[in-house]
Amino acid sequence: MKTIAKRPGGGRLTKMLEICIDGVASAEAASKGGADRVELCANLPEGGTTPSAGMIRAVRRVFSGGLMVIIRPRGYDFLYSAAEMDAMLEDVRVAREFGADGVVIGCLKADGTVDAERCVRLIEAAGPLDLTFHRAFDMTRDLGEALETICSLGVKRILTSGGKADVPTGVAVIADLVKQSAGRVSLMPGGGVTPENLAELVRATGVREIHLSARHRVNGGMTFRNEGCFMGTFSKNDEYSWREASEDLIRQAKSALVSSIQS
Repeated sequence: MKTIAKRPGGGRLTKMLEICIDGVASAEAASKGGADRVELCANLPEGGTTPSAGMIRAVRRVFSGGLMVIIRPRGYDFLYSAAEMDAMLEDVRVAREFGADGVVIGCLKADGTVDAERCVRLIEAAGPLDLTFHRAFDMTRDLGEALETICSLGVKRILTSGGKADVPTGVAVIADLVKQSAGRVSLMPGGGVTPENLAELVRATGVREIHLSARHRVNGGMTFRNEGCFMGTFSKNDEYSWREASEDLIRQAKSALVSSIQS
């Protein structure tokens, strides 16, 4: 159920809790913990890349809330080749086919401005789907300039840490961006948000939506373990445990969001 607050003028303002996930177990935790929406990614240690069609379908089966799918063909920067653009267009089509409610996009030019032309191609491919501009926004040369470009594209929200290492560091910038947006686009803080700091961040910025991963460490069930081998750079020396969304942490975050409205 979405959390509703009254506007000062008597209207109603929806507050949304979005959880960043990378698997089915995290989707189940988001559902049980009361998340309004999830952003589904693969490769979270690289900031998130496009998940597989199978994962989109599996998450759709267990999570009935909003399902946003990131469209990002690789980690690192957001300057894409023609071939990568073709892949993203196909990934948008797959996300639509397998039940996503929206897609999370973002392309930049070499000079650090938003690549509006390529974003338009992705938006047109998305059709009626919901749209978020991801944290490529934080890597632009001028956040205010980028905000205006994104507003002109008709994107519904921007995921941002205020161009800083995390939201607590960028909170003042986010508050200024909310003022600049004047309701034309929703600024959604993400990065370093926890159940403990969520309420204060919402109050300090005036945002309507907030994003966090709410993860905890999970130990795998393997009884035999080859400690001398690893499958990837990020799993070296830690091949048999990982992080996924916690139902309890999500419930705490939802409670904090409610408290930010009531206080």
